Amino acid sequence: MNIPLYPLRFEPIFQKRIWGGRKLANLTSTPLPDNDPIGEAWILSDRDDHASIVANGRLKGQTISQLMEHWPVPLMGKLAGHFSRFPLLLKFLDAQEMLSVQVHPSDQQTEYIPVGDHGKTEAWVVLEAGNESRIYAGLKPGTTFDNLQQSIINGTVTDHLAYFAPKSGDAVFIPARTVHALGSDIVVFEVQQNSDVTFRLYDWNRIDAKTGKSRALQIDQALACIDFAQGETKPIVPVLEKKTPVQRERIFKCEHFNVWRLQGLLPFTVGEIDIPRILVCLEGNGKIEYDDVVFTIGKGDVFLLPASVGICTFNPCCIVNLLEIAIP
Repeated sequence: MNIPLYPLRFEPIFQKRIWGGRKLANLTSTPLPDNDPIGEAWILSDRDDHASIVANGRLKGQTISQLMEHWPVPLMGKLAGHFSRFPLLLKFLDAQEMLSVQVHPSDQQTEYIPVGDHGKTEAWVVLEAGNESRIYAGLKPGTTFDNLQQSIINGTVTDHLAYFAPKSGDAVFIPARTVHALGSDIVVFEVQQNSDVTFRLYDWNRIDAKTGKSRALQIDQALACIDFAQGETKPIVPVLEKKTPVQRERIFKCEHFNVWRLQGLLPFTVGEIDIPRILVCLEGNGKIEYDDVVFTIGKGDVFLLPASVGICTFNPCCIVNLLEIAIP
């Protein structure tokens, strides 16, 4: 099919989670399903079991997987052929309760990664936080394999975990091999490697009401993957790159993704030549102008700008808070 690509909007994929809530109803225009706790909205996903579906234009109904297969060069530009699937997974998380204390392997720890999958470095932007919200990230000084293992037996794992009280706007980088958890009334945006490999170290002695049982732990794998040399993790300090016509600050830069936060009211440009970019609207709304066509973007929407689209103009309709994400 010879269909020119254009700014592509995707529908969220909602995931029920034992620790979730209903706050994502305030973030996405798509109604939440049922009355169960919804912990995650996967807003751009190229997983075999959960592939995002295009919601606009001539390619409506196509999955991101089909785009990668049939339009690799227009979609990925000079990155075409580097990835068998789209390399990032984007989510909104509503953690009304604490997530399990967990760790993800790095790409180098292949013995702990299923064939065809990857390690998992991720990052969070805090969108809402309550008075009791906590982010656990990294280990306190003096934590070793032996005393952390003993703390699991004693039920004192949190004595070894570094933590802080997050606030809206905080940007937190979680490299693979970092012990982490978050929760107690917090909503975040998450960008990560396209991986679903998670090892639970501790789950707060929680019982799943539907099964009457505790959730499975993977203690041996988790302990083997932890970087015990890494200290505590705090919110990063953004790098201000420009103030006009939009305030543009880089909040994450690593080998897997770069993320900028753009805030302003005047028109500005987004996208890049021959490289795909992703836009996630956190606050406000506006219009993406491309090839004499206007694409409306509102709070909670995600748009993929294919490499063939290049640079576009973004016209805010009010003060907008936008994330722009690049694949290095």
